[in-house]
Amino acid sequence: MQLFYFPQATATTTLLSLEKEDTRHITKVLRKKVGDQVSITNGTGDLFDGTITQLTSNKCSLKLQHVKFEPAPSGQLHIAIAPTKMNDRMEWFLEKSTELGITEITPLLCSNSERRSIKWDRFDKILVSAMKQSLQLHKPKLNELTSLEEFMETESSSIKLIAHCEQTQKKHLSGFLEKDLEITLLIGPEGDFTPQEIEQALVKNYQPVHLGATRLRTETAGVYAASLFNAAQQQS
Repeated sequence: MQLFYFPQATATTTLLSLEKEDTRHITKVLRKKVGDQVSITNGTGDLFDGTITQLTSNKCSLKLQHVKFEPAPSGQLHIAIAPTKMNDRMEWFLEKSTELGITEITPLLCSNSERRSIKWDRFDKILVSAMKQSLQLHKPKLNELTSLEEFMETESSSIKLIAHCEQTQKKHLSGFLEKDLEITLLIGPEGDFTPQEIEQALVKNYQPVHLGATRLRTETAGVYAASLFNAAQQQS
């Protein structure tokens, strides 16, 4: 199945026209013709069969039939992570964590952050591409860059965790990743959270966790956490 993304589609939508980039992919790569079918999602759980009714180099018109609605999974993982200095590393995290089923991502601004701005539109395009590639019907929510202090004031998940490198008593992340739980995990910048930030998180009822015996890069820590979460959701 080749999946395309059209966020404006609803269960009652019957006609739509795809963007120029998707049209080019349909004509040049997939070699589709009028009468052929493609699959469409709106990124919020709906799947459609689309029959091509008009096809030019710039426009692909579809007649839609709603196939199914897939509810969001009960297990939810929200990773709040400090963007890496090198954009390609952060983009790798976004792609792989989406493939693994992450629910929500918040770029964090911390005291030791080396990157203090993001290109939200580019990040969101990476999420869309990874969602389509992995044939998922739910696109992760991508929030704006948020300060750590502001984030901790508003986050209300049932399980709140912080992964840091300080030598303290910590439980391995896997000990918290049971099926169907709502989990928020804080991952700091390459210089780690400051002792003051860690203390503030503990006051806000974040529990400290470690990610194994080796020290991981920021983006690796994020993908590792998403992978453990994905495995936990597969348990019967």
